[in-house]
Amino acid sequence: MLLRHIRYFLAVAEQGNFTRAAEVLHVSQPTLSQQIKQLEEKLGTPLFDRTGRAVRLTDAGAAWMRYARLALQDLEAGTRAIHDVATLERGSLRLAMTPTFTAYLIGPVIDAFYRRYPGVSVSIHEMTQDRIEAQLAEDRLDLGIAFGQAQSADIEAEDLFSESLNMMVGTHHPLAQQREPLSAQAFEQQPLVLLSEDFATRQFIDDYCQRLGIRPRVAMEANAIGAIIDIVRRSQLATLLPAAIALENPQLHPVSLIDAMPVRQVVMLQRKGAYRSAASQAFIEVLHRQNFM
Repeated sequence: MLLRHIRYFLAVAEQGNFTRAAEVLHVSQPTLSQQIKQLEEKLGTPLFDRTGRAVRLTDAGAAWMRYARLALQDLEAGTRAIHDVATLERGSLRLAMTPTFTAYLIGPVIDAFYRRYPGVSVSIHEMTQDRIEAQLAEDRLDLGIAFGQAQSADIEAEDLFSESLNMMVGTHHPLAQQREPLSAQAFEQQPLVLLSEDFATRQFIDDYCQRLGIRPRVAMEANAIGAIIDIVRRSQLATLLPAAIALENPQLHPVSLIDAMPVRQVVMLQRKGAYRSAASQAFIEVLHRQNFM
């Protein structure tokens, strides 16, 4: 059995059609069909049901598909290991994080990393934690940065640092001159612009308000941190965001709350047992040197 057999099998399984799979693989359909037939003969069982209009996996094919994917992941990881160089004069890193980190963490970390390792190419993606874990499991990412514990048994989480959220207003907001911590009742009266409900940070805020027994005045919602920052610095709306964002944006003023929001743990996510490249190890070392407290 050869690597191409695994690639060809997965392509047909994913496309559900020999013609489309052949186009994706840039091979002729007869060649693809012949290779799949050889694979089935090697395994001693048909992997695809070809009797209908669409090509479907047999029970045996569905069972073998999981192991084919795992084998391909390990082989590709091995290829990266062979080409990885200890000097990091070249290499690659595939990184993802949940959205709030792009507002304060990724800039200084990538700057420090690039200064030390300019030959390493870095691809950065912003997505929810469940998508990060799914792509880590499929070996489409090397590392992920998110909150709390891993949700999947295939993913391991390594503690990085603790993050706190603060109430923030623009420098022209009346509360910018507030010296005393704000009570829960006073906070409840403040019109807010918050992340939409599909963000983990918004869920964290809603849980906080529920524990205090208050209902926040959500005047606006947005799905981009940059938009919220711009709205707050120009308007009379307040927000709740990671405290480190105020340090990066002098036009935002933090407001203390009597009932301070609890801290949450920031973690590095990785597939269990995955090969950790030199680039991944170097990035984690750089990340640990940053101070986001």
